[in-house]
Amino acid sequence: MTDDQLTPARFGAAYKAFMEAVTRAAAPPEGALFQRIRAHLGVDVTQIPVIAEEFDPYEHPNVQVALDDYLAMDGRNAELAGVAGQQRHYMDLGLSAVAGQGAIPGWAPAVEGPVDYVNFHLAGDQVLPCIQAGIYFVRDGDARLVVAVVGPSEQRGPRPVLKVEVMAAEPEKARALLADLRERIMRLNVYRGHVISLSPGSLGMGPQTLVAFHALPAVTRDDVILPEPLLERVERQTFRFAEHAAALLASGQSLKRGMLLYGPPGTGKTLTLMYLVGRMPGRTVLLAAGLGVGLLQAVVQMARTLAPAMVVIEDVDLIAEERGMPFGRGGPLLFELLNELDGLRDDADVIFALTTNRPEVLEPALAARPGRVDLAVELPLPDAPHRRRLLDLYARGLEGRNVDLDLVVARTEGASPAFIKELLRRAALLAATAGEGNVVTGTRLDAALEELAEGGRLAQRLLGFHRPGDEPPPPMPPAFPPGFPGREI
Repeated sequence: MTDDQLTPARFGAAYKAFMEAVTRAAAPPEGALFQRIRAHLGVDVTQIPVIAEEFDPYEHPNVQVALDDYLAMDGRNAELAGVAGQQRHYMDLGLSAVAGQGAIPGWAPAVEGPVDYVNFHLAGDQVLPCIQAGIYFVRDGDARLVVAVVGPSEQRGPRPVLKVEVMAAEPEKARALLADLRERIMRLNVYRGHVISLSPGSLGMGPQTLVAFHALPAVTRDDVILPEPLLERVERQTFRFAEHAAALLASGQSLKRGMLLYGPPGTGKTLTLMYLVGRMPGRTVLLAAGLGVGLLQAVVQMARTLAPAMVVIEDVDLIAEERGMPFGRGGPLLFELLNELDGLRDDADVIFALTTNRPEVLEPALAARPGRVDLAVELPLPDAPHRRRLLDLYARGLEGRNVDLDLVVARTEGASPAFIKELLRRAALLAATAGEGNVVTGTRLDAALEELAEGGRLAQRLLGFHRPGDEPPPPMPPAFPPGFPGREI
């Protein structure tokens, strides 16, 4: 080529061809996994998009159940492959890195290896192995898809997520698979209808520690010793309301509602909630206590998804103290609680059940709008007839001899149900250690009562008890001012 023929356009084209030849010559060899993906899809995989969806770590078992259900349909099957340990970083970077062979200069090609799993413990001691890092080669009739599941990893930043990525020659088929997956996750959710709690876990402990299943003891109505009008009001706010949810919604009424149970320690707030849970089978119950209270957004999101649901926040005063109180703790968690209470749609059948021993410190804004706290009920210390019923209840399985029940009722004035339960347990222990089997005498009850009363103010605070004649505890102030529509008068 002469100088007069060397135009800029010709030089540019020649230089481009030269650089492409150099790049092809320097390209790393194709790995077997890359070749398998290309052969499965039958197209140049470097030219098709990867469609991805991210999920919270606690959704990992739901994603696995949904994938298993999707692949079990007639006409569908899949082969599963992993990536060898030394190439695990490819999975953290995503399916495009595995399929984009030459995108990471200097890295060896991805090599097939065993699939990584992590076990999740579900209700009833069921263990579900979930894929932590694996690639499905899916055949759906004539369609071919590649689905990668990549579990939470510290390599992808401070917010751990589960990622599902899909490649298909026709991208709309990848989008359809993910939409199908979302529908199955909602329908087959492993948490629906169970009692669960969320707690902040770390990747070092395993993401499966974020959700725990709970088996609550069966509590019947006879086990809840409360004044009948009070118990009826609590029932009406919860499961009676739920029985008429469709009619109420049709008439334009909101289904979301809140209830506060307050009173001295040991008066049966937790027991009442366990009774209510048992009367609403199929309703998902989310317990928020301890460190789990810091996950309110996730708790309410799950309640919204799994409705009908109930969110239980015990000792709500720990996060909902009145703003402006000296040394108060009404901070970000309080605002988050208020926002979540307000953010639910009116057709969301979600109950917020709150408990506290200290209603006087609660933020009044909890009752400022309908759908927050619509009913506040004080659980009182039992009167004499109720103390007699409690003694009969907790003496089940014991044989009483020479017991003056009227005297025991009188001597337990000011005692909570929790104190009476512990009294019978302590008397039974004294009898058993003395070789008397399950026979409880008046003498054993007297000794047990003296042991418990020796705790003084501590017993009063922990179990709800003060002796007649002792300085009485201060009266329980109203949870909300007079006129509040849900206040128990």
